[in-house]
Amino acid sequence: MKKFVLLLLAAFIMFGCASNSEKGKPPKFKAPKIAKTEEQEPVYDKVDGVAVDMNNKGIGPVKSVTIPETIDMALAKEGEGIYNALCLACHRPTQKFIGPAPKGVLERRSPEWVMNMIINPEKMVAEDPIAKKLLIEYNGSPMANQGVTEEKARAILEYFRTL
Repeated sequence: MKKFVLLLLAAFIMFGCASNSEKGKPPKFKAPKIAKTEEQEPVYDKVDGVAVDMNNKGIGPVKSVTIPETIDMALAKEGEGIYNALCLACHRPTQKFIGPAPKGVLERRSPEWVMNMIINPEKMVAEDPIAKKLLIEYNGSPMANQGVTEEKARAILEYFRTL
């Protein structure tokens, strides 16, 4: 009796599959449509596992920065002083700490992005995809807005060039 039931069940399965393919009908199962709820993550180049995006200018007032070939050492010295006063509590120049190390940042980010992150960290973390990822990577520790002006941010950027 069990063999008969199994044979009957197998026949129904085979008949059901054969009838769809024989008649040229598409299978009854349709893959569900997936609603797109979030914007797709941009694709970045990666160097040593770190996202590199030199085209992203960030969110903020800085739209263009001209970086001369030679480092302005007076401006860099000014930037170092500002960095030591405002940033050193969370950022070590050459190693990860509470926040990322600025050494090599200009090989991964545009100067505009760096300055906008310094000037406008809240908006960057809210709207910029790289800043959002960094916030997650650094355990949700947001960068404090230190009220840095564009001129001071440019000095800090020049200091980063010396690291």
